[in-house]
Amino acid sequence: LTKENILWQDRRLLVYGKGGPFGKKTKRRIVPLTERAFTVLSNYFSLNDTFGYTARGIQKIVRRVSNRAGITQKVSPHVLRHTFAVTCIKKGLSTRYLQLFLGHDHLGTTEIYLNVSPEDACAEFRKRF
Repeated sequence: LTKENILWQDRRLLVYGKGGPFGKKTKRRIVPLTERAFTVLSNYFSLNDTFGYTARGIQKIVRRVSNRAGITQKVSPHVLRHTFAVTCIKKGLSTRYLQLFLGHDHLGTTEIYLNVSPEDACAEFRKRF
């Protein structure tokens, strides 16, 4: 993550998929930032020129924070990504939009990725009917 990855005026983030920005088949997508995420990144980059964390470093931070919070299940960046996806669906975000944010080529991949519980499905049905 660099300052150049943040589209400051639009409050969006340029994300590169596997292979980084220089791979032949690199996926590139633009995702919106929440107000809180935008503020955190603004504050961070006002003090730092680069983002000094590797993917492995982020994994360690996530594990450390989850341990401190008393979370007994395994937590990883991928688990957070999954949680984000499920939360988006529960809040009514279109799976098509979520597909774009997650960088999936096929909508089916996004749908497989999200296992909505039968309870959630019934609650949604009751809300609409």
